Amino acid sequence: MGNRKIQILLVEDSSCDTRLLGQILTRNSHEEWQVEYVECLNEAIVACTAGISLVSRNSSSQTIYQRRFDVVLLDLNLPDSNGLDTVKKFQKAVPDIPVVVLSRLDDEELALQALAEGAQDYIVKDQLTIQMLVRFIHYAIQRGQIFNQLRANEQRIREALVKEQELNQFKSKFVAMVSHEFRTSMSIIRTSAQLLENYNARLTEECRVKYFQRIQSSINQMVQLLDEVLFLSKTEVDRVEYQPTSLDIKIFCQELTEIFQLNTDGKCDIVFSCQGECTLAQMDEILLSSIFTNLLSNAIKYSFPESKIWFDLICQEGVAVFRVKDQGIGIPYQDQAHLFETFYRARNVGKIQGTGLGLVIVRKCVELHGGEIRVKSQEGMGTIVTVRLPMYPPPNNNSKSPYAQSAGSANAQACPMGKIGISFSYPRGCANGDAQGTEETSAPTSLKIQN
Repeated sequence: MGNRKIQILLVEDSSCDTRLLGQILTRNSHEEWQVEYVECLNEAIVACTAGISLVSRNSSSQTIYQRRFDVVLLDLNLPDSNGLDTVKKFQKAVPDIPVVVLSRLDDEELALQALAEGAQDYIVKDQLTIQMLVRFIHYAIQRGQIFNQLRANEQRIREALVKEQELNQFKSKFVAMVSHEFRTSMSIIRTSAQLLENYNARLTEECRVKYFQRIQSSINQMVQLLDEVLFLSKTEVDRVEYQPTSLDIKIFCQELTEIFQLNTDGKCDIVFSCQGECTLAQMDEILLSSIFTNLLSNAIKYSFPESKIWFDLICQEGVAVFRVKDQGIGIPYQDQAHLFETFYRARNVGKIQGTGLGLVIVRKCVELHGGEIRVKSQEGMGTIVTVRLPMYPPPNNNSKSPYAQSAGSANAQACPMGKIGISFSYPRGCANGDAQGTEETSAPTSLKIQN
């Protein structure tokens, strides 16, 4: 215990026994005791659970807390509890403070039962001596510390086991997804290549172009899959950093719109609009590209032929609000809470190709920007994805995310985007009119992730 006083809580309703135990403890001149007294079990539980104080943070950034009491001397018979129930109730409420049971009964069976319920020792009051009490207190504290360490180790092992199970599940899903996607793409490449090799002379120029386009498209899909997996692996080991540079986000969005418009083959009409002063910002162009490449790709992929996609940008008060709205198949309500889970795909996607990684990547990039993403969708009506990002990182910030400071810091208070949130809800009129005029309603349930 070092030089710190040993903090003892005596739970005893008998004034005579309290006075006797107090005299025994005060006679011990070799120890520094600090004794507090309560008469009821509930008072003891409140005193122990309320008496937690922060001591320090260790080198692993783990917070270390110190209990108010090192040991509890617990009488079995109290005004609000009796017998072994006293030990049971206390251990259930305060499992990490060692308990020494006090009793007038010299009953070996009762003592064994008390130990089985979690008590560290059993003392018969009439046989108590100062040497015995000192020894019991020290042994109880030592055994309690060992027990708490074992329990903490057990908890860490359980958490590691859960993580390992999650990792194994992730690997299984990953292998299944990659195998399926690569097999599909390779089958298309092989079939198209065989047709070009064996029947090239009989094929029209139009057919050759079609088969070459299929090969190129399949190669692009495999490259995209590898890029997505590589990005996610980097985020898991914190190798993806937020590196803002000067960026004209209006021109950035216009160019991105033009690129995607050319690649839609007339399937969709992408309408871009901009409001506010959006020419000067400090953002990570690579992360920004990952966000809106995935969102626009999804909007195109899940839209009906000849439908519109709105891509809106609004800049005000240092915040850029991006909104991608489509008139596609939408997301079933029961799938919306799982949208940002790795490899998860909605049940209505049918044979539309996808990996279930796009929105996971989007969320990672939004988190690194210290932003917020909201998804509103209704099956058969379309989807609206709104991304809010700070246009400028806070000054004097060296973290990987611009809003890694605590909410109480000066930088966080000065920034309107001090948290990351993800919420899902049912929209009204999701496919009617311009995205800016869409009325949004709250969902019966919501999921928020805060940083």
